[in-house]
Amino acid sequence: GLGALLAVSEMAYTVLKVCGAVYLSWLGLQLLIRPRASFSDGNDNNGSQGNWFIRGMLGNVLNPKMGIFYVSFLPQFIPAGHSPLIWTFILVSIHVAIGTMWSLTLILSTHFASAVLKKSRVVRVMDRATGGLFLCFAAKLAISTK
Repeated sequence: GLGALLAVSEMAYTVLKVCGAVYLSWLGLQLLIRPRASFSDGNDNNGSQGNWFIRGMLGNVLNPKMGIFYVSFLPQFIPAGHSPLIWTFILVSIHVAIGTMWSLTLILSTHFASAVLKKSRVVRVMDRATGGLFLCFAAKLAISTK
């Protein structure tokens, strides 16, 4: 798969790394230049709700370190003599389940802090801080080596 390709091909890794850095830079600049004044309350029907899923998915898919993680970390937990495909699927599913539980924990805990988090000044500061972090991550990704 993609992970195996990234593990053996320096050029594929570099292309994906550059694409990821460009995407993170674009997201960071958008947040710095045009921070939001408020969060969407989820009741608007402009059809952009699915866009956040795509952005999150692209953030992971364009991060070459995710592929390297799966290629380098998971194989050591596959029992000898068992199907690597099935065990990789099981281990990735566990990783996704843990990530989902963590995300749900964050969602539920921030529900209580939503009054403060929805203030326009706080929203703008968080967007700009996140944009700055995205630019730092993009720079780190761009200069990183395998």
